[in-house]
Amino acid sequence: MNSWWTLVAAVLSFIIAASLGKWLIPYLKKLKCGQTIRDEGPKWHMGKSGTPTMGGLLFIISSVVVSIILFICFLLTSDNTSLTASTDIARFFAGIVMALLFGAIGFFDDYIKVVKKRNLGLTAKQKLILQFLVAIAYLTTLYLCGATSSTYIPLIGRVDLGVFYWIIAAFVIVGIVNATNLTDGLDGLDGSITFFASLAFMVISSFMMYEGMAIMSAALAGGCLGFLVWNFYPAKVFMGDTGSLFLGGFLCALAFGLNMPILIIPIGIIYIIEMLSVMLQVTYFKLTHGKRLFKMSPIHHHFEMCGWSEVKVTTVFSMITLVFGALSFLAVYFGMNTI
Repeated sequence: MNSWWTLVAAVLSFIIAASLGKWLIPYLKKLKCGQTIRDEGPKWHMGKSGTPTMGGLLFIISSVVVSIILFICFLLTSDNTSLTASTDIARFFAGIVMALLFGAIGFFDDYIKVVKKRNLGLTAKQKLILQFLVAIAYLTTLYLCGATSSTYIPLIGRVDLGVFYWIIAAFVIVGIVNATNLTDGLDGLDGSITFFASLAFMVISSFMMYEGMAIMSAALAGGCLGFLVWNFYPAKVFMGDTGSLFLGGFLCALAFGLNMPILIIPIGIIYIIEMLSVMLQVTYFKLTHGKRLFKMSPIHHHFEMCGWSEVKVTTVFSMITLVFGALSFLAVYFGMNTI
C-alpha cells in the first residue's frame, strides 16, 4: 500500500476536525451543553464546569467520513483483486459501524445529562446491556462474513480458542470501551493517548498491508490531533461519553480488523491501568472498610493529587503509550519474519 493514502487520511481528518471546532463549539455553547463536574473529583476541576461537552463529534465526523471515502477510493483504484476480499471489507465497515454505535450510546448519555439536565444519564446497567449488544452484533457480523476463531499472537503464532474466542472478544471490547471512557478525565489526556495508540496501529497495519485498517488508524490519528487543538489544556471543549466510547470502539475495530486483538493490551496499556486502578480502589476500599489504595481514582487523579500538572500527566501517559506502541510493532515485525 502506498503510504500517501495514510498521509492523506491523517491530513484530511486533522483539517476537518480542527476546522469543525470553530463552528461546533459555539453551537454547543448555544445549546448550553456544558459539562457538570463531579463533586468527588479534584476541587480545582470545578472551574471547568460549563465547558461544552460532546466535542467528540469533531473526530467522529472527520475519522469516519475520511475513512469511508478514502477506502472506497482505494478499492476503486487498486488493481489487486485480493484487496476486495469480503472478510477484509466486512472488518472495515463493521468496525466503523461498531464505533459509531458506541458513540451513539455515549451521545444519548451526554444528551440526557447536559440537555435534559438529568445528571445520572443512562444507568450503568443500561449502558452495559447496550454495549454488549453492539459488541455481539459486531462479532456476529465478522463470523457471518467468514472470520474464524483463529487469531495471531506476535512471537507465539496462530492460536485457535474455538467458541471461547468469541466470548472473550465480547468482554474485551466492552472492557476497553469503558476503560477508554474512564481515561477521559483531564484536558487532552484521552485524545493524546489515542493519538499515539492510533499511530501504532497505523504503522502495524501498513507493515502488514491491511489497507483498510491503515486508512482508519491514520484518519483517527488526524482526527484526534485536530480535536486536541480545542481540547488540550486549557480545554475549550470536552469529548464527553460521545467521544470516549467511540474511541474505545474504534480502537477495538482496529485490533480485531488486524485479527490481532491481543495488541489492544500493550497499545492500550494506559486505558487498562486506568480501569484497574478504579477496580483496585473500590475493592480495597470495601475490604479495609474505608481505606484508599490511591489518593483518588482513576489513577490520573492520583498523580494530580501528588502535585502533577494536567500537562505532565498527559505527557507521561502519552509517552508510555508511544513506547508500548513501538514495542508492539517490534513484536509484530519479528514475529512475522520468523513465520
